[in-house]
Amino acid sequence: MENPAVISSSAVRRVLAAAVLVLAAAACAPEPVAAPPAAGGSSCEPGALPTLTAGTLTFGTDQPVYPPWYLDDDPASGRGFESAVAYAVADRLGYPREQVTWVRVPFNASIQPGPKSYDLNLTEFSITPERAQAVDFSAPYYDVKQAVVALSDAPVAGTTSIADLKGVRLGAQVGTTSYEAIVDQIAPAAEPAVFNTNDDAKLALSNGQVDAIVVDLPTAFYITSAELENATIVGQLPLGEGTPEQFGAVLDKDSPLTACVTAAVEKLRADGTLAALEQQWLASAETAPELR
Repeated sequence: MENPAVISSSAVRRVLAAAVLVLAAAACAPEPVAAPPAAGGSSCEPGALPTLTAGTLTFGTDQPVYPPWYLDDDPASGRGFESAVAYAVADRLGYPREQVTWVRVPFNASIQPGPKSYDLNLTEFSITPERAQAVDFSAPYYDVKQAVVALSDAPVAGTTSIADLKGVRLGAQVGTTSYEAIVDQIAPAAEPAVFNTNDDAKLALSNGQVDAIVVDLPTAFYITSAELENATIVGQLPLGEGTPEQFGAVLDKDSPLTACVTAAVEKLRADGTLAALEQQWLASAETAPELR
């Protein structure tokens, strides 16, 4: 009979074998994997972005704003292309309409360096390298063309070439790519007139202070169809070489929201939402003659 206080060698071998199996199983078990960090170190969790006001997404826009981008100078209505795009972006980011608010900021002030009173701003801001030094832009939500508007009975109304515009008195809103298009694409003999708003530009056109004004194409269609009965679109300027002019949402420089807003815009483009909204609000903009 064996002494119970003495462990046999066979028992020791069995215990060691069992221990080895346990250790081997532990070694083969998968370790927990940490979730990868969000792009830019910021999470795009729906409805929980690091916005200016927690739980609220604040949009900025100019005052006044015009059709077809916003109707009745009421950005909160959801009517007009940019108003509709804003709410579509907000929805993608997890903010229903009741969690969206609007502030008014002058056009030029919106693209200056410094803290912003909004999370993002949609006011027909063309994406340019110069502006991108002071602010962030989202992915583009609209490809832009510029157009020349004149009074129907003016000699310039029958113009068909860019060369014929060089001797014309032209004007545009200050700080816009419409003004840049006059300088860069038309290069008129006389210095272009500059106006604080498109309303001022339209008034100058009506009063004969300028022969024609340059605005983006959808705005040109609205001016000629609903605002100035005796105005006509002379033609649209061709797109330049390289990347076309595009509108993007403006955000504060290095905003933690930029990547999230860009992702939302890209999804809206991919699923056809942007195309549908463009068709709804901007469909007529494809019919203007092109100046050469």
